Amino acid sequence: MNTDTAYSPLYTAQSRFVTVRGLRLHALVWGDLGKATPAAPLLVLAHGWMDVGASFQFVVDALRAKPGWQDRPIVALDWRGFGQSDASGADSYWFADYLADLDFLLDELSPGQPIDLLGHSMGGNAVMLYAGLRPQRIRRLINVEGFGMPATEPEEAPARFEKWIDELKQPARLKDYPDLASVAERLKANNPRLRADFALWLAGHWSHQEGGRRIISADPAHKRPQPLLYRLPEVLAFFRRISAPVLFVEGDQTMYFFLFNGKYDRAQFEERAKAVPDVRIRTITDAGHMVHHDQPEALAALVADFLQAS
Repeated sequence: MNTDTAYSPLYTAQSRFVTVRGLRLHALVWGDLGKATPAAPLLVLAHGWMDVGASFQFVVDALRAKPGWQDRPIVALDWRGFGQSDASGADSYWFADYLADLDFLLDELSPGQPIDLLGHSMGGNAVMLYAGLRPQRIRRLINVEGFGMPATEPEEAPARFEKWIDELKQPARLKDYPDLASVAERLKANNPRLRADFALWLAGHWSHQEGGRRIISADPAHKRPQPLLYRLPEVLAFFRRISAPVLFVEGDQTMYFFLFNGKYDRAQFEERAKAVPDVRIRTITDAGHMVHHDQPEALAALVADFLQAS
């Protein structure tokens, strides 16, 4: 891989830090938050597991080329324990905290005014729950590859808790790397579709320099699974409360369902989606799970059309 040149963003974001629930959380801001309007509100972007807010840079650059998007304010957050946001300080992470953090952030970034909200993967699951929790705060919602998890049964709970406690007794670690090029290679190994210049640029945001090594910018405690079950009836109760129109975007080459060895498939996802009052599903070709990296222009086109529709 040629690692001589990294991607050059067309539109540079400004960092903003907000203290939320005792943690200093980081967000990237493109544009002036004061220019948000009811017809063109703030767009908030929420990344997935082991990712960072800067991951949306390529989509933001593509969006800015669309009519009406030159000055629209956009924010990409770093969830707690990722990127430049503080780690929680605990030995594991809880999904409910993401929802609470987002609510507090919106109090700061868009007080009293609904937003448009987009989430990818873990972030996609979080924004779906949030839109059901606070339906009045969301004008339109976009979920990119946030398919959810296999349904669980109560009988699974003891083993899940046992596994969680056992893992708490083991140190959580993330691999470090000798240099930026090695981090870029890791990103390419995770996603062979990732362009070399994208990979090198992302490597600088996905990791930081420490003691002569590149350290992944994530709290290793994120590797510990949560013990709570994925209770599908509860998830669907959130879905039914969503009042915003919802766009679900998937990559035609996604390998997501292969993770579950037949315990969860696309047909089950489609059945769950029926609980959302107003949803449409769109597929982007030549894209895997990391749609915003694989086809940022195509994703930006879908986002712009959906958010500007009457």
